[in-house]
Amino acid sequence: MADAQAKFLEGNLLRHVTVMSMTASIGLMAVFMVDLVDMVFISMLGKEELAAAVGYAGAILFFTTSFGIGVSIAAGALVAQALGRGDAQMAGRRAATSLLYGFVFASLFSAAVWFNLGYLAGLMGATGETLELAVGYLQIIIPSLPILLLGMVGGAILRAHGDARRSMMTTVGGGVVNAILDPILIFGLDLDLTGAALASVAARITIAGLALYPLMKHHKALERPTPEQFRGDFIAILAIAGPAILTQLATPIGQAYVTRSMAAYGENAVAGMAIVGRLTPVAFGVIFALSGAVGPIIGQNFGAGQHDRVRGAFRDGLIFTAVWVVLVAMILFVLRGPIVALFNAEGVAITLVYLFCGPLALMFFFNGVLFVSNAAFNNLGHPFYSTLINWGRNTLGIIPFVWIGSAWFGAPGVLIGQALGGVIFAIIAYTLGLRVMAKQKSVPEAPFARQGRLHALLHLRR
Repeated sequence: MADAQAKFLEGNLLRHVTVMSMTASIGLMAVFMVDLVDMVFISMLGKEELAAAVGYAGAILFFTTSFGIGVSIAAGALVAQALGRGDAQMAGRRAATSLLYGFVFASLFSAAVWFNLGYLAGLMGATGETLELAVGYLQIIIPSLPILLLGMVGGAILRAHGDARRSMMTTVGGGVVNAILDPILIFGLDLDLTGAALASVAARITIAGLALYPLMKHHKALERPTPEQFRGDFIAILAIAGPAILTQLATPIGQAYVTRSMAAYGENAVAGMAIVGRLTPVAFGVIFALSGAVGPIIGQNFGAGQHDRVRGAFRDGLIFTAVWVVLVAMILFVLRGPIVALFNAEGVAITLVYLFCGPLALMFFFNGVLFVSNAAFNNLGHPFYSTLINWGRNTLGIIPFVWIGSAWFGAPGVLIGQALGGVIFAIIAYTLGLRVMAKQKSVPEAPFARQGRLHALLHLRR
């Protein structure tokens, strides 16, 4: 297999972390910007039901996308570990089996969702014309989930090979296609919400094509598995993908409680929280990208038994997080006035924006700790630790803290409580991460041993 070297086994770790995070964040920013453009164009149609339908549909799409995120985390971890061990054939085989299993199960999953769209959208609160619009929108997009999964898993495999640039271009290319087609289909052809859905499908096809082409042509990173290998890799993939999917599903649970708590303080409070919600991915997109960026670095060095570099990557990921958060917090503090003016914030909304552009922005460091720790758990054979930490953070780390913060400080206390709960679980994740890395130090010859008995047995069979 050509170009299958493990590039993270040498060189400056902080530089690897920085390059991978920055390039990955550009791809994420493309996705965030496309979502924003979609909503702007749909809002320009002047029909509230259309925007509401997209909102309900977005909640369902988030859950379906969680499936792809889980499989991509598994594929990236397994391929990076194999490359670190110098086993290019195993890396190519596991890349292929991840894509195949992901496509098959995404097809079954999307079919199950498609046949229950009316029930699911109604469960989210959609009624009447809004329900019909949301279902019609989703009926077009949901069948493209298997195609999106190929793009997500392909991008993760590219990152496992250290090809941050091509991985970035998958989502950037999809974003460009979506942004071009949106006005043409929505306004030019008068397709309204159907046009927005078709543009999203075209973007997903673009993402998949831009991910698979360099894997096959440049890296030659796919190896055909034998039937026995195909069956055997199922456990290895499921051991990481299952917990990763469960991990992703925790976030909307916690956010739903925060939203409900903030709603008690009126529309201005909800508007302020919405502004903070829009600012967060723009300001900290690099930190959101950190988990996917650090994961391949940890995975390759873990596979090679270079545990000093595993710990170094973990440490440098936290250093990078601290530097970025401080810089962004300073910028937000300086621009807090113009930001309030840009969004026409009033009343308590101004208080919430000022709170975010000050101490709460600095508190985002602890979210970075969680992201780096989750990357370590997923790539060191302990994916269920990520699941436990994320569910704990979005239940025990939110509900009591938000309730107490709200009782003491009102609307600002909701955001303060949410942030404080993150601190507690960041400390737990950091401590657990150090413990996992300390234990791995004693078993450099068996990098898959900690992934469970079934996983280890499959390794022995090979």
